[in-house]
Amino acid sequence: MSRLSVSITTQAPADYYSAGTVLSVNGQTAQIHLVDPENNLSIIQKSARSLDSLGVMQVELTGSWEIEQQWAFAQSFTTTKKQHHIQWCDDDNAIELSHRYQAMIFTRNITNATPEDLSPEILANTCEDWLTSIDEKHISSKRWVGEALKEQGWMGIYHVGRGSTRPPVLIEIDYNPTGDSNAPISACLVGKGITFDSGGYSIKSSEGMLSMKCDMGGAATVTGALGLAILRGLDKRVKLFLCCAENLISGHAYKLGDVITYKNGTTVEVVNTDAEGRLVLADGLMAATATGAKLIIDAATLTGAAMVALGEEYNAFFSLDKALQQRVLDYSAQEFEPSWCLPLEKWHQNKCPSAFADTANSKSQKGGGGGGASNAAGFLSRFVNQEGKGWLHIDLAAAYNAGGTVHLPVGATAQGIRTIARALLEE
Repeated sequence: MSRLSVSITTQAPADYYSAGTVLSVNGQTAQIHLVDPENNLSIIQKSARSLDSLGVMQVELTGSWEIEQQWAFAQSFTTTKKQHHIQWCDDDNAIELSHRYQAMIFTRNITNATPEDLSPEILANTCEDWLTSIDEKHISSKRWVGEALKEQGWMGIYHVGRGSTRPPVLIEIDYNPTGDSNAPISACLVGKGITFDSGGYSIKSSEGMLSMKCDMGGAATVTGALGLAILRGLDKRVKLFLCCAENLISGHAYKLGDVITYKNGTTVEVVNTDAEGRLVLADGLMAATATGAKLIIDAATLTGAAMVALGEEYNAFFSLDKALQQRVLDYSAQEFEPSWCLPLEKWHQNKCPSAFADTANSKSQKGGGGGGASNAAGFLSRFVNQEGKGWLHIDLAAAYNAGGTVHLPVGATAQGIRTIARALLEE
């Protein structure tokens, strides 16, 4: 199949184009006109979306492209129906771009998968299989499924997932390149893997449920990030904990007013079954903390409040460890993945009081009330070390575009994989 040749230039298009035009097409060639130096990447992304809308299926990037310019184009041109249709410039960046693309495609495709095709167990298996395909020698795993979760005290995942006929799963994937089974664990990643979120008895609207196949975007993101870090040469031991469940309604589903007792003794009153993500992440964070890892990063499509605060372009960072938070924020800037810090202090742990337990899982208000994203992060901080040192929570407000944007296609974005991979390599 022939390819459209796409190049970039700082020259304005021919005068027969209207003012403000940034893309010109002539036969089998196209030019992107970078007429605004401060917004080069934005222009490239918009032009890639325009080429997609014209039905262009195959492209070859020609001329002089910087690595981030090629990557910006790839993110925007690649859709659910058009993948691996880009030929990179023949330069030293091809290997890094190939690694990024592999991780992005995995993260996007699994996030976009239908909930019928992606049960909790299939999610766990798919993530393990992909990491094994990258480095079979150094990957091992163990898991707890269904009633085994209850027996081992992983009560958050168990209760959220028990309403489904497809059992919930906590999987621990161990990447250990040292070959030493006693090697210290450098970092842990924890991902929310709700393969479909009906809201439970706090049921969502039909419109609100439509995109809830993406509620396992946290599990996809941390897996994609670990895979990218391995491809980039990660030589430290990392454990990945994926908290997988379907949040459905049935005669065996958890209910409002239930009280969950966690392994660390914390009791939680359920006042909103649609605030389930923090309930499953609590188990993963306790498991991660027990490893003694100095770095713990969790990622989740956790709150609508983060999207209200930041829109669909930025992921939200929360940490009690402000030095760590700033370092990872710097990584996100260096990796061109927009992120922003939202408030988190120890007193956020007490923003969802309960008369029947140590805390409620939310406020009994629509959307969790004011400061909902910070309150959710405060809840999570109960399940790491007391001072929260070495822990960062990422609320993935930018994980999924239900309608697409001028910069990105409909569906999962994979935004965050580069930042987390960078943290694994640098911290």
